[in-house]
Parts: sequence; structure tokens; C-alpha cells
Amino acid sequence: MSLISDLAASVGPVLFKAACPDCRARFELAAEALRLAIGASHRTTFYSFTCPECGSSVRKPAGERIVELLTGGGVRTLRLAPPTGTV
Repeated sequence: MSLISDLAASVGPVLFKAACPDCRARFELAAEALRLAIGASHRTTFYSFTCPECGSSVRKPAGERIVELLTGGGVRTLRLAPPTGTV
């Protein structure tokens, strides 16, 4: 296990700070409220959640550090398959 996973297990549930670009609300979300998609490039790697204030679906890019923090905090991850040839 990584140091982040060990820390999360010993401290309890991890909360992530987030903000909604639509209503501008700021809040904390548990790992269960977030989804992480890891694609073949930075353009296809993102995390998403539903704003608890206004209900908007929010999608934000996730760089390497964000991916590390979210996966270490228990966020469910989907690995996107790379595109296959063109049709």
C-alpha cells in the first residue's frame, strides 16, 4: 500500500475540497461522490462529480498529482481504453 492509502486508512474517511463552476459553491466531497476516468492522454483524464448545491454535473481535468490524490483517497477509477484504428 502507498503512504497515502495507509494514512487514509488510519485517519478515516477522506474529504476532498471542490467547487462548482456553475453556482460557484465550495464544499467537501467524500470519495464516493467522485469518479475518476484515466485515459490515454491528459485530455481524456478527468474527475467528475455532481454539485450538491445546484445539481450540475461537473467534469474537471486531472493531472498526475490529482490522479494520485484521488486514487489514494479511495475514489473509484475507470481506465478508458485507448482508441483502436479508424473506421
